[in-house]
Amino acid sequence: MAKKETKKSEQNELIENPEVIAEKLVPGEDFLKSNGKILAGILAVAVVLIGGVLFFQYNTQQQNEKAQAEMFQAVYFFEQDSVDFALNGDGINKGFLTIIEDYPRTEAANLSHFYTGSIYLSQKKFEDALTHLEEFSSDDYLVQAKAYSLIGDANLELGKTEEAIAQYTKAARTNENKFMSPKYLAKLAVAQEEAGKVEDAIKTYTEIEEKYYESFEFAAARKHKARLEGLAAK
Repeated sequence: MAKKETKKSEQNELIENPEVIAEKLVPGEDFLKSNGKILAGILAVAVVLIGGVLFFQYNTQQQNEKAQAEMFQAVYFFEQDSVDFALNGDGINKGFLTIIEDYPRTEAANLSHFYTGSIYLSQKKFEDALTHLEEFSSDDYLVQAKAYSLIGDANLELGKTEEAIAQYTKAARTNENKFMSPKYLAKLAVAQEEAGKVEDAIKTYTEIEEKYYESFEFAAARKHKARLEGLAAK
């Protein structure tokens, strides 16, 4: 009880007596006087860093808007199968490769990597395709799954069956749906058979059979499953 009263008395003295308050503030004032330059320097650095981050974000946004506008024609060329113009431009409009070089770290450059990788894959330039597709990432699950599948295609063509299997698996498991998942599973089964993993391929075809019986891949899955089961029985 005495401790409580003593503490209360000290609090009252602190509130009522200005001299006591001054005594309490002195250590803080001394610290500020001794370290004022250091604190000012820290504050200045913090201001510069925050300003730099805000400027970077603003500049990136501005760059991205400009790049998106310039990318429009390249996408049009891509959709028209004019892949050389899509990649390199037509002398007036920029192609995907220039967008990547001129506007790094923008979403336009990110998308340009996807388009460029797709083009190189169609041209059988598999290493170049991998270089660009592996730079791409998206929050859109359907587009990201497509990218995984294309990376799987490039690896399979290069004889890297294990990496192809890993990529097709990611494609099939990303946002599973009845439209694209059976396509990716069919590719996965082909890669598994290519790698000599017959039992795994049979399981993959079985998954198509059981989960995606309305899909275009269903009939082929049954056919290839029966063929592999025949091989496994020998």
